[in-house]
Amino acid sequence: MDNLILIGQAYQIFLLVFMSIYMIQHFIFTYSRLYGEQRNYYHDILDTEMPTVSVVIPMHNEELVAENVLERLVLSDYPKEKMEIIPINDHSTDRTKDIIDTFARKHPGVKPFHRLKEDEKRGKAEGLNDVMKFTKGDIIVVFDADYQPAKEAIKSLVMGFKDPQVGAVMGRVLVQNSDSNLLTLLLDMERSAGYQISQQARYNMDLIPQYGGTVGAYRKSVVRQMGGFDPKVLAEDTDLTYKMYLNGWKIAYANKTECYEQMPETWAARARQVRRWSRGHNEVLFHHLPSIFTSKYFTLREKWDGLLLLFVYMMPILLMVGIADSIFLFFMDAISIVTSMSALLLIMAINAFGNFAPFFQITIANYLDGRTESLKLTPMFAFNFVLYIFYTSRGFIDALIDLATRRDVDWDKTKRHQRKNNAK
Repeated sequence: MDNLILIGQAYQIFLLVFMSIYMIQHFIFTYSRLYGEQRNYYHDILDTEMPTVSVVIPMHNEELVAENVLERLVLSDYPKEKMEIIPINDHSTDRTKDIIDTFARKHPGVKPFHRLKEDEKRGKAEGLNDVMKFTKGDIIVVFDADYQPAKEAIKSLVMGFKDPQVGAVMGRVLVQNSDSNLLTLLLDMERSAGYQISQQARYNMDLIPQYGGTVGAYRKSVVRQMGGFDPKVLAEDTDLTYKMYLNGWKIAYANKTECYEQMPETWAARARQVRRWSRGHNEVLFHHLPSIFTSKYFTLREKWDGLLLLFVYMMPILLMVGIADSIFLFFMDAISIVTSMSALLLIMAINAFGNFAPFFQITIANYLDGRTESLKLTPMFAFNFVLYIFYTSRGFIDALIDLATRRDVDWDKTKRHQRKNNAK
């Protein structure tokens, strides 16, 4: 029993140190974004020789939004003779097939790809793998069906590949339906922090900007050499991020390449989304963790950032274990109730600063975006904090079961809402 008490006490120290590391990292990111030298993307490159690109839109039951994204894409300023638009109808049971077929008859550059065979598995990774077999362009640009890209977005993303070291490019995601309710407004503020601070700071500091799976592009030849997308991993974007760096490629981040998306409008939908992200992210953790230590391509700084990025979705489960640990130590008379409560409060406070970082990143990101009125809502992120602890932990457990049973994963997309296309 004495050994268990020692282990419990050691875990408390480990947890405090671990969370403090994240807090310091977020502080450094915020400082870099505010006061550091900002690394420029490739927006100012002028090149008349544009490569052929294939724009891919995975779709499953997207009748509410399918036409919107296609309308935006045909308005792109990318040379029409060097661009093909491929909406992937992945076993839809609604009007998605009819919508994209009708649209294709009006626009020759739109080439629908229907995945309808009963013996093939539905999923984003499977669809992207299939479409790579016949796309004309070596550069593949991906948008989700609910996204509304600006007309210059494709050209901006493609410019990043003028750097021969770049294997993938990621743009910035903005929230289209932020005015729907309190939840979507909070998610808009949170999104701002992830891109305006974390992604840009990582790009500034030559760390690991994360490929996000949409509003992004990648070299088809590189992805095919790496074996394509793994259909057993839900987070195909995070998986691709680490595959790129493990194979000596870099990811560029284009903060000014903006694209609007729909966010969940109910807490239940957001909970499912967070759980799915956690599950997929932790699957990548289990798969790539050993390789990071042995890779010859990761710099020391990239290894450090890569490890912190991988472990971020484990933080809530570690926190819950810490809470249970404090209760155990209290009942074993190893710490007093004051010490136990102090430890719990300190752990939760550091987690709030270090993991979800509302005061560092969300506040400064929205300040940089000029949305100072929204800063009054910062205390409301305490509710998100509780929600994330529970559902991220459930996602971690899902990933553990995936690892143990090698079961297949299902593509569980977020519910869409009808929105007017504001294309200009």
